[in-house]
Amino acid sequence: MNGGDHRTEERLLSFESICREHGLSITPQRVAIYKELISSAEHPSAVTIFNKVREYFSNISLDTVNRTLLTFQKIGLAKAVESSGDPKRFDPNLEPHHHFRCIRCGKIVDFKSKSYDGLEVPPELDDKFVVMEKIVHLEGFCDKCRAR
Repeated sequence: MNGGDHRTEERLLSFESICREHGLSITPQRVAIYKELISSAEHPSAVTIFNKVREYFSNISLDTVNRTLLTFQKIGLAKAVESSGDPKRFDPNLEPHHHFRCIRCGKIVDFKSKSYDGLEVPPELDDKFVVMEKIVHLEGFCDKCRAR
């Protein structure tokens, strides 16, 4: 078994534990949706995951996949990648990181930056809100789209 398989097994065990903590049944459909989510490096949308999962669960609906992903987000198994105007995309990477999104092709790339991690919350926000997480979202053109 290679390291990736071991990491997937660990994530699936954690998935089962978190589902149980939140009173969710561990159904084959939920497992399939989670496996597709964690195996993707592209921050997939519900439609992307739906198209993959329905290859082996032909009766699954897009609504079921979307609601499941939103539930995963709610219980801490995924994060939504915020963007303007596009369908919600999901990220299984729960480690602190930031995103770059290509405004032409929609590709989303994770990156780490200690300087972005350390951004100060503006005083006018700090006085009114409790900031739980700081995520920088950059938009522009990826290498392929820039070369066009």
